[in-house]
Amino acid sequence: MTLLESAHSASHRLWDAAGLPLEELSHLRFSPNADPAVDSSFRLGTAAQQAAIGLSGLAAAYFHKLRTTQSQEVFVDARHAVLEFKSESWYTIDGCLEGPGSLWDDIAGLYPTKDGYVRIHTNFPHHRKGILDILQCEPNRDAVAGALLTWNSVEFETRAASRGMCATALRSFSEWDEHPQASALRGVPPVCLIKVGEADKRDVGDQSFDCPLDGIRVLDLTRVLAGPVCGRSLAAHGADVLWITSPKLPSLPLIDVDTSRGKRTTQLDLTREADVETLASLVRESDVFLQAYRPGGLKDKGFGVADVVRLSPGIVYASLTAYGWEGPWKDRRGFDSLVQTATGFNIAEGQAYAISKPGQVFAPRPLPMQALDHAAGYLLNFGINAALAKTVTEGGSWEVRVSLAAVGQWIRSLGQLEPRIGFGQGLPLPERTIPLSPEIVALSTTIQECRGSRAGETDKDARRTMTAIRHAGILSRTPLREGEAPMSLSKHAPEWLPRKIATASPRLARIVAMVTVHIFQYILSMIIMTDIRTKQVVGRMNCQLSVILQYIIPCTRRQRTESVRVVWQFEEVSGVHRNFHM
Repeated sequence: MTLLESAHSASHRLWDAAGLPLEELSHLRFSPNADPAVDSSFRLGTAAQQAAIGLSGLAAAYFHKLRTTQSQEVFVDARHAVLEFKSESWYTIDGCLEGPGSLWDDIAGLYPTKDGYVRIHTNFPHHRKGILDILQCEPNRDAVAGALLTWNSVEFETRAASRGMCATALRSFSEWDEHPQASALRGVPPVCLIKVGEADKRDVGDQSFDCPLDGIRVLDLTRVLAGPVCGRSLAAHGADVLWITSPKLPSLPLIDVDTSRGKRTTQLDLTREADVETLASLVRESDVFLQAYRPGGLKDKGFGVADVVRLSPGIVYASLTAYGWEGPWKDRRGFDSLVQTATGFNIAEGQAYAISKPGQVFAPRPLPMQALDHAAGYLLNFGINAALAKTVTEGGSWEVRVSLAAVGQWIRSLGQLEPRIGFGQGLPLPERTIPLSPEIVALSTTIQECRGSRAGETDKDARRTMTAIRHAGILSRTPLREGEAPMSLSKHAPEWLPRKIATASPRLARIVAMVTVHIFQYILSMIIMTDIRTKQVVGRMNCQLSVILQYIIPCTRRQRTESVRVVWQFEEVSGVHRNFHM
């Protein structure tokens, strides 16, 4: 747990563990000196740049290579990556920040208890009510603080968990290491790929796609924050992501708007038989099933791993939990801030900060962003792309598992910087204010509110404009798809878009062009051109060949140019020239 891994070593370990070809790592490029990318004692630049965003992009590029034979480079800047790890803080709609200055509920946070500290998470209304019901106090910070002083930390943590509420006691790394849940997680990698069924290899042929995940259909059944980040990044690489939420569950609109980018959104109530059948129908035509319910939570609805694999052989079933699949906390609800608190990060960060500032009194300190959530989202993306690649090279159905606690365990394994370096040289994150920081403006892109497919929306309805942090992973050949966002959770009908049809690859286009030309050349060589009439016929035939090569051989400008170039080569050899321009 104390091993300090270099940037490339961190990437190498995860890539190798996924069983992907190590030579592909040569296509991954990083900005130098990843840390400190932000004011923290932890190597968040390495975690964000190399392992999370970098590997998710590289795995997408590798899947694209398997489909098209085309390699490409992947580049990630560390500072851009850590800023993207807090993307929910800096998006604007029509030039304004959404909501109040803080994205947190007014009573959420860390509080002293009789014997330590406890953190409560109350961003969802039912979680807020549940915590207040336990404390039997007024709904304000002073009243909550007073009530928690009558509790021991672990006692309150246990009571909250027994009622399905969200609270964790503050622990140090050493205290967490002695916990039974830490024992259950020991040795568990941040990303697990498991083959869960047999299926034929994915047929890829020799094709060309604008984006790595063109034609890939993703069902996103996740909520704040890691799962939706994963779905957003899959959409950025071209996947058709249908984000399905429940009309009966509360949402966090201030965060959902940001994580809706690139997706289509709809709502289904899985307590209704008709909606269950609708989801089953969608599953049958999907490539990826992404979910973040507690372990086994969807099995009762008929959408556990075995159920989904039976409906769609060859699918990738990706799951996210707070604390993993084994151990006493495997069914416990959790969020990034709670996992940070429970597993030792808040104490370690607070101690490092106090050392870096002479005279500073120790206080628990969270990481500067929801780093576990965002890292987990991109690592889940990496696992999904790795599994999609395996459906090409090996076949089968695959499960991908990621937990916040295992991701935290991995970030911890990267080690800590010296406090004076982490907090002395690392730049703080920009404030969430209008006007936006010039640094944020420089890294932002403009996004249009998309048209929905629900009844009642027309082309005359005004569309809002959003600015948001661009995706930090840059692929050299394939563009990111970040142009639209639904900005709400029920914008579309629960249906798939027509699959994108791949065009023939440039290599195939050249082969077809050359074969066609050689056949035509052979035919012409059999013709004895003895008079002007024959030459005119041959000229017309040559022009027709040019048209055929331009319009029958698909489809990109580069491919058409290649086809025409081959025709001109033939015309020069045959001595026949045309008098029109393509």
